[in-house]
This record gives sequence, structure tokens and C-alpha cells, in this order.
Amino acid sequence: MIVKKIVGILMLLMTLSLTSQENLYTSFTIPVNLKEKANAVIRSDDVHILLKSSSEMYVTRKKIITVLNKKGDDDVDAYVYYDNNAKIRRLEVLVFDNFGKEIKKIKKNDFKDVSAVDGGTLYSDSRVKYLDYTPIKYPYTIKFTSEFVNNNTAFIHPFMPANGYFLSVENSTYTIEFPEDITIRTKEKNFETLDLEKEILPGKITYKVKNIQAVKPEAYSPGTANISPKVLVASKQFALEGVHTQVENWNDFGKWMYHDLIKDTYDLPTSTISMIQDLVKDEPNDVAKAKKIYQYVQDKTRYISVQVGIGGWKPFNASEVDKLGYGDCKALTNYTMSLLKAAGVKSNYTVVYAGSSQRSLEKDFAAMQGNHVILNIPQDNKEDIWLECTSQKLPFGFIGDFTDDRDVLVITPEGGKIQHTKKYKTEESIQRIKGNYKISNEGAIIANVNVASKGIQYDDKYWLETETERDLDKHYKKRWKYINTIKINSMKITNNKEAIEFIEDISFQATKYSKKLGNRMLLTLNALNRNTDIPDRYRNRKLPLKIKRGFTDVDEVEIILPQDYKVESKPHDKIIENKFGSYKAKIIVKDENTLIYKREFVVKDGEFPKEDYDAFRNFYKEVNKQDNAKIALIKK
Repeated sequence: MIVKKIVGILMLLMTLSLTSQENLYTSFTIPVNLKEKANAVIRSDDVHILLKSSSEMYVTRKKIITVLNKKGDDDVDAYVYYDNNAKIRRLEVLVFDNFGKEIKKIKKNDFKDVSAVDGGTLYSDSRVKYLDYTPIKYPYTIKFTSEFVNNNTAFIHPFMPANGYFLSVENSTYTIEFPEDITIRTKEKNFETLDLEKEILPGKITYKVKNIQAVKPEAYSPGTANISPKVLVASKQFALEGVHTQVENWNDFGKWMYHDLIKDTYDLPTSTISMIQDLVKDEPNDVAKAKKIYQYVQDKTRYISVQVGIGGWKPFNASEVDKLGYGDCKALTNYTMSLLKAAGVKSNYTVVYAGSSQRSLEKDFAAMQGNHVILNIPQDNKEDIWLECTSQKLPFGFIGDFTDDRDVLVITPEGGKIQHTKKYKTEESIQRIKGNYKISNEGAIIANVNVASKGIQYDDKYWLETETERDLDKHYKKRWKYINTIKINSMKITNNKEAIEFIEDISFQATKYSKKLGNRMLLTLNALNRNTDIPDRYRNRKLPLKIKRGFTDVDEVEIILPQDYKVESKPHDKIIENKFGSYKAKIIVKDENTLIYKREFVVKDGEFPKEDYDAFRNFYKEVNKQDNAKIALIKK
């Protein structure tokens, strides 16, 4: 009798377990709050990492995700990278319809298998297997199971339960196990509003989180890397392509990179060293020498991705780049550094997260981070010089929004140190417009404009130098899209790399620019630089306000009025000043038929609480209104 009861209880528990698991395969059991704003819901995500030693890591993942609509397909993320050091042991996907019925099974050999890098890559030993599944209907559920072993332990996948917008999470678990001779470091980020469960035992760390609601992206908000919940994980002892090391801080990390990855790649031929020394022998100082060498590299080399070497981290030897004339960011940076060294100019290899989001390296968590390499030239008592060595177009010392204003790792023989790259201040990122336009009695406009841009505003435009005339014509018609029937008459572009200034001289015309009403004509004053951007409205803003980069626009335009008209009324001068910036507009009457229109628009960079967003949006709305201000003309 007792035995029967025990068997019955066990069978009930097994049935409940199976029922619970099956409930994850249908959208009907998803809590209502997790469906809000979601394109997909992670029902269960279980990552288990076993470090058997500093050179052997086993990773198992079991993930169940319900895709609610077509936009959620990208959140499935059923893929595994592999190479000579990472071997896939198991890879499988089960597909379920909305009622939880299994409709497809996809095995390892059915996954797409491609190179893990793009078409710009010369050679790579890294590949990826990924799911290529076209659903019949929505919603559907994917159960993704993967297991792989990796001899490289430098990269330990972080705990990232919700890495993206419009994605909810029902349950997510992360476990790492390790032997007693291994030290694991962790750093928790952005869990303030979540109930994070953590268990730390000897040789085992576990994290759990539940019920993460989907987040909708909002304009002028921090990047996902700055707001997504995550736990960074790193081992003090690790191996990379058979190279073993111990790292606790960025100084250690920099020493390891310099001595094990970089130091032995400075092998320029004697003939090249002599040539470089001769090239710069008449230059007055190290900066002038560096500028000449940078131009030499731009003329001689081209960028091509070369994802090979120690985990994609060790640069090709300088002698190879010297012979071949191409390389990836690591190789070209290292080559430029080798040439500078030959000329007696000190420079430092630097690891950075590249991209317009201004993502910084975690300054208090030394680990494999970054996705790009640039060059640092230290300057005593001055701002350091930063070089983007993959570009054949950028001026010396200009990095633009690709690597500006962020914490990076500068690597020296003595070790690594976190430094901050160039920040382009609001007053540096300036656009100056000097122009004139003439209005005919019929309301047509003929305009001439000179636009000079510096700082980030230079970065926005320097690429125009290599555009075709046809593409330039399209570009300027789009820039002045608020002018109907616009026709570009002439275009002249000057890229002053010495001054890092981009100059545009444009002339255009358009019929019926002004609106005629009987004896009157309405003329919109700002023809050359009208703000058309009004930030999106949010009834319940969730994210903070972040203005990544400030800018300054200064305009002065002479307006020649139609011969048969005179000014009847004009707007008053306008001044707006607030924490986000300022706006000033002024009209000066030069004579009966000539006006001078002056305008200054400044937006400051900064971070503000979400409660400030409406005021920021209203600032832009008011600027938009003022930029559309009109004067009334009446026939003489």
C-alpha cells in the first residue's frame, strides 16, 4: 500500500513536470504583462558553463522562446560559433506550433554553416552554424539546445537575460562551475529594478531572474549596452590559443597583451626603417613626423578584415603588412606604430569599443573587451592624439564619432591603463553658414550658400568628397527637402584636412518659394538651415534622456527682397536659453530691399532624467516653429 502511494506521488510529480514543460511551448500560457510591447518572449533560458581547467570549457544552453510576430524572428538567436579550438558536441532545434505540438526537428547538419566574418575578410578559421527557419504562421515556439567545448577560456559568455528591445523574459538561469585553483570574477549591471537571485558556493555561482518585461526603444536614450541587465564573468587564469596567463586588473591585462601578443610583431625590414627615417628627417617635431607617417600609411595600405591569429587578437607582423599593403585594424595599427617607432615617435596600441554609441570598456573589470583597435600618441601637457589607422580618408588626429568620448585600454610595455578618447565639445562641432538669396516678384528663389563644418559636423560630411555628381545632387535636394521644385545649379566641395574643415559652396533655385496672397507675399526667412527634427512624443517615458554629442550652428544670410514689394511686418528677435542649449534669431534691416538674417542654434551633450524629456522636445518644437517664421511683404 505504501509502495503504491509512493509510485503514485512520483507519477504525479513527473506528470506535473511534463505539463509545466509543455506549457512553455504555447503562447497561451505567457503572462499578459510579458506580451506587452514584445515581439518574442524567452520562456526559459538555461546556460551552464563548466570550467574543467584554465584551458578547457564546456558550455551547454537550453533555450525556449516563443515568437509572437515576424519582427520577433531575429530574437531566436539559434547559432553557435566554432573553430579549431571550439568544437560543437550537440546542436538541435525543435519547433512547436501555437498549441504546443512539435512540427519540426532540425539537427546539427541541417543548420546553415558559413564563415563567421563578412565578405571583407581575407581569411578566417572561425565559422558559425545558425538556424535558417521560415515559420508557417505565428506565434510559434523554438527549443534550442547546444553544447560545445572550447580550449580558449579568455572569453566567458556573460549572463545577459534580455539583450534587446521588444523582448520579454519569463525565466533565465546562468550557472558557472570551476575547480578550486580557478578564481572567477563577476560584475553585475542594471539589475536595480529586477529581482536577481544569486547563489555563491565553493566552485559554483548561479544567477536567476524572472519576469523581465519588454522595453520599447526611445529616441535620445542610452545605448542598449548601458541599460541591459547583465553579469560580466571572467576567469583570473585563462588560456588563448595555448597561451596561458593570469589577469586581475587592466595593468596585468596590458602587460600580457604587449608581451605575448604584440611585442614580437615589430619586425620591419631594415630598408623600410631607413626609408621612414629619411622621410621624416626634416620634420621639426614628433607630431610633424607622425603626420607624415600617417599619410604614408594611408597612401600605401588598405583595410581588409583578417580574422586569424590568437583569437583574432594578435596582429599580423609589421613585415607582412609592409610587403602586402593591407591588413585589419590590428595589423594596420601595429604597422603604423612600428613605423613611428622607427622614426623615434612613441605610440601605443589601444583597444576600444567602436561605434557611434560611445560604449566604454568597463574600467573596473579587466577582461576580454572591445571590438576595434586604434593608436594613441601621448602628448606631454597636451591632449593625446588618436589615430584611426584603417581609414584612407580621415585627417591626422581625427577619429569622429566611431571612437570618440569613451574609455579605452591603452597598452604600454609597462602595462595597460584606461584612458578617455577625444571628446568633441559643443563649440568645436560647429557649422557656419554664410549665404544669400534673392526672391523674385513671382516668389522664386535663387540662393548661394557657403557651409563650413568642423568637429562632429565635419564627420557628418567629409565622405561627400568622394560622391558622384549625381549622388551629390540627390544629397543636397534631400538636405533642402522643405523647398519644393529645388534645382541644384552648382556644387563645389573642399576638404581641408590640415584644418579639419569641410567646406561646401552650393547654389540652387526654386520656383514659388514664397506664397502670394493678393497684394501680399509670405516669405519664410530661414531658407538655408531649417530645423525639421522634432523628437518623438512618449506619453510615459521609461528611459533617461541622453544627448550624445552637442553641436553649434551659426548662420548669417543676406536676403534680397522682390523689387516690387516692401516689408509689412516681421517677427521679433528671439532668444531661447535652457539646460539643453540655446536658440537666437535676429533680423537686421540693411535697406529697403535687403535684410540680414542671423541665427544661432546650440544643443549641449549630456545626460538628464526621463522627466526632462518633454522640456527637451518642447525646445525642439519651438526651434522648429521659429525656423518657419515668416515675414509679410506688401506691394509698394
